[in-house]
Amino acid sequence: MATAFAEIAFTPSVKAAQNRYGSREANSRFELADDPGFGMTEQEIDFIGERDSFYQATVSETGWPYVQHRGGAKGYLKVLDECTIGFADFRGNRQYLSVGNLNANDRISMILMDYPNRQRLKIWGRARIVHEHEDPELIAQLQVPSCRARVERGIVIHVEACEWNCPQHITPRYSKAEVDHLLTPLLEEIQSLKAQLSLSRLST
Repeated sequence: MATAFAEIAFTPSVKAAQNRYGSREANSRFELADDPGFGMTEQEIDFIGERDSFYQATVSETGWPYVQHRGGAKGYLKVLDECTIGFADFRGNRQYLSVGNLNANDRISMILMDYPNRQRLKIWGRARIVHEHEDPELIAQLQVPSCRARVERGIVIHVEACEWNCPQHITPRYSKAEVDHLLTPLLEEIQSLKAQLSLSRLST
């Protein structure tokens, strides 16, 4: 049985490219996997919960893809169940490119990055737009406690497939919070050594 990822991604033209460049046999393992790949495992759920940003792609009526970076506090992208994720959509530049695209075509792709650990998760899904008057409980569930901005709508995504990407060529990068976390014990040790040095000078 093919994985959901292979069923979505391996179109005839993709298979033709794999044949041309010699990777068709290696990629056929995705189509022969026993695990169909529906739903998210604990690994994906934990990974999603730790992210503070992601990239998403939608497609317009004219066929042009639009890639957008979305960010917020850690946990901004919420796992609602093993097949559903969602996030609160706050007011931005009011161009509504992604929202307009999703109104015409509900397909969405996402890439979630963990730069320090060189991990990358790809997600394919179908999105629906939810407004507060339609489902106030769901909008409340998507709220981010640390953000005081008003939620204009919720984006709820039924996950059709997900796939972990090769870490090759992912350059480790660190946020300020991650750098601060790494530096804190070093700074504390420096302060302790300075205090010990001051005491030793006073005692001589």
